[in-house]
Amino acid sequence: MKQFIRILAQFCVFLTLGQSHLTSFKPGEIWPDNNGVHINAHGGGFLFHDNTYYWFGEHKISGEFGNKSMVGIHAYSSKDLYNWKDEGIVLKMHNDTTSMFQKGCIVERPKVIFNNNTKKFVMWFHHELKDQGYKAALTGVAVSDNITGPYNYIDSFRLHQNTLPLNFSKDEFEKVEIIDDINNQNRKEKVIEGVYLKRDFETGQMSRDMTLYVDDDDVAYHITASEENQTLLISKLSEDYLSVTNEYIRVLPGGRNEAPAIFKKNNKYFMFTSGLTGWNPNPGKLFVSDSIMGEWKPLGNPCRGSEEENNTTFWSQSTYVLPVIGIKDAFIFVADRWRPNNPIDGRYIWLPIEFENGNPILKWHEKWNLNIFDN
Repeated sequence: MKQFIRILAQFCVFLTLGQSHLTSFKPGEIWPDNNGVHINAHGGGFLFHDNTYYWFGEHKISGEFGNKSMVGIHAYSSKDLYNWKDEGIVLKMHNDTTSMFQKGCIVERPKVIFNNNTKKFVMWFHHELKDQGYKAALTGVAVSDNITGPYNYIDSFRLHQNTLPLNFSKDEFEKVEIIDDINNQNRKEKVIEGVYLKRDFETGQMSRDMTLYVDDDDVAYHITASEENQTLLISKLSEDYLSVTNEYIRVLPGGRNEAPAIFKKNNKYFMFTSGLTGWNPNPGKLFVSDSIMGEWKPLGNPCRGSEEENNTTFWSQSTYVLPVIGIKDAFIFVADRWRPNNPIDGRYIWLPIEFENGNPILKWHEKWNLNIFDN
């Protein structure tokens, strides 16, 4: 009888969690979906479609091997951004061991965009081959007729094979000397000169942490950490969003940026990034440009808080900037608090983007809701 009562009590707790209606964000806490289960969509991207928000992210498993992709890409939907419905696995890992997209490889930071011409939903992601660590540095693409899938994996590849960036001349390229062993003392200088760009010219440029951005004219861009994570690349996508064009630029060469997240306000483009410290958090970075394919200028650390918070971006790493539909100039900074020893327990840091002298800033809020944008 006691066992029955205990099971009944546990079921009631589960039912209560599943039916609870959230009305605020609590960064860093467990975030239950409609089933009462912590949302499993890490390194996420978002798309607003048919009056609904969709959240796509890495499905993690428990334990030290949880960062390998054993399941696929998970999706959730929401009408209010607080409460999320589980839409299941929308891109499944392949069981075929001859596939590049097989179980056990690494798939990170999925982003989905909608093509108004083809009416297709296109997903891009960072992809590493099974048992090769982060050596492959590929970007991958999948497509679906429906926002909740299933998505069909198309291909993974390096970027811009035998193609120079728009902001790097042939004369500059010919002067670059390839050096096999680059020490830390002159690494930044050599990166700026283009040593990794030239090294990977024939095989294609590396792509690791990445995001997508669709501009007001429906032109889409792929933004990624490249050149051993020393330089960012911004690439214009094809009209169908399924491939990159030959139009791309190097951004902040030698700047050691990853985890890019872009948004636009008052005709200015802002980009959050992080430094390179593995799974450990570090001070956030912010950049601005008048053109997405133009020059990006540093604005420093956007965080406002204690020294510890500033130095760790509130113990998180950027992944996306989410516009709040229907509220002018309302944007949410979306980040992950990684837990590499038990990845499924990773937490989400959502904070309102506030502005100081026209520039984005981030402040910690233990609990907040969308009414903050009314102030």
